[in-house]
Amino acid sequence: MLTAQERIQYSRQIPMFGEMGQEKLRGACVFVAGAGGLGTVVSIHLAAAGVGLIRIADRDRVEISNLNRQIFYRSDDLNQSKATVLPQRLLALNPNIRVQGIASDLTDDNAMELAGEASVLVDALDNFPGRYVLNRLALRRGIPLIHGAVAEFYGQVTTIIPGSSPCLCCIWGNTPVLPAAPIFGATCGVIGSIQATEVIKCLSRTGEILINRLFVWDGMRAEADIFQLERNPICRECGGKQIERDGKDIR
Repeated sequence: MLTAQERIQYSRQIPMFGEMGQEKLRGACVFVAGAGGLGTVVSIHLAAAGVGLIRIADRDRVEISNLNRQIFYRSDDLNQSKATVLPQRLLALNPNIRVQGIASDLTDDNAMELAGEASVLVDALDNFPGRYVLNRLALRRGIPLIHGAVAEFYGQVTTIIPGSSPCLCCIWGNTPVLPAAPIFGATCGVIGSIQATEVIKCLSRTGEILINRLFVWDGMRAEADIFQLERNPICRECGGKQIERDGKDIR
């Protein structure tokens, strides 16, 4: 049952989700892998929306080169752990939620532990090896994975639902090894906001998620395209596998 304070705090969104949807957000746990340009945007929106527990993993410290796009860090945060600073920012915004920051790399060995009780995973990483770790975790747990990526003025988002949509390996095959790309900060804002929207829709069971679709943003032309995606029946990660969901109330 929502408190009187929560009804006021979330009064501009409860008409969209209903009180039951808001309670689902409060009872949810979301794991965000990465506390950089995408991870900060996603996390801030999840905190503001009232997601009850946000777990964030990032081993890095704040560097001056981050500040053009990771706008929730300040110059006096330099050299501090992102896994410490970002949770403080989120709790200052919404002290009624819980935030757990973990200063760690993401590996196949620790992914299950880092994600904890999460019912949705968020890919806010900048490399495909880490993304494929998340992909395998999503397949193992049978829970949604919200993928996002940015470069320059461009970005993309898709929602992976194990057993119902292509996994990341279906889409990209062999792990691409890409050099660090220039990034415009506002692009992170666009893509991170869409990722957060996908998480909220999954949790509240509202609207249509980006399943089997890849949203591609072209900031240079202020245009977006949607590409249809299909599962690869011989995918080395998910092809031909029966996915057993873990019972959480997630589409």
